[in-house]
Amino acid sequence: MAVTDEAILKIKDMIVRGELRPGERLPPEKELSDRLGLSRSSMREAVKALEVIRVLDVRRGDGTYVTSLEPRLLLEAMSFVIDLHSDDSILELFAVRRILEPAAAGLAASAASPSQVAALRRIAGSVDVDTDVEGLVEHDLEFHRAIAAAAGNGYLSSLLESLSSHTVRARIWRGLTQEHSVARTLAEHHAILDAIERGDASLAEAHATVHIAGIEHWLREAVTRA
Repeated sequence: MAVTDEAILKIKDMIVRGELRPGERLPPEKELSDRLGLSRSSMREAVKALEVIRVLDVRRGDGTYVTSLEPRLLLEAMSFVIDLHSDDSILELFAVRRILEPAAAGLAASAASPSQVAALRRIAGSVDVDTDVEGLVEHDLEFHRAIAAAAGNGYLSSLLESLSSHTVRARIWRGLTQEHSVARTLAEHHAILDAIERGDASLAEAHATVHIAGIEHWLREAVTRA
């Protein structure tokens, strides 16, 4: 295991045990590194990575704090960044989604029944810009699942469901770290839905491609920064 990953895991363990709580200040760098048996350089790298994903808030001249997020979301984000240090398969998953999601949207535009379009409208209308990260992720999963069902191809739907289940933490991380992620996601969903409702397969595919490619691009940049 990389030293930085070990440092992140040890900080994560402190949160799990309740030694560090949301909003709480971390001990000074030297004290924390000595306490965890890690070098100060590896501790700095871990803090930098956790600041990127907004698990930690580094306040110059004041100290480093755990952000005021629900513990479960903090742990999801930390687990995800650890995985990325050792395995970039999540990027490959999004590359496959970029191929299959537009295909599903195009098929849905050609095959969706009025009741399926109405169901998509209900899903799209169930959230707004004030929705929290957890709600956004649940909405995103439901929305893409409904499009796959409307496409009318069971094998495609099963493939997308499998891919989607492995990208939940990436969606949570995006929601935690990307500014205006809720508004952007909802706008892109509505654009895809409008094209499906009009029966414009090419436009639905184009909007779905933009949607997935945007997430993939953000993820590649975030991985590089982390």
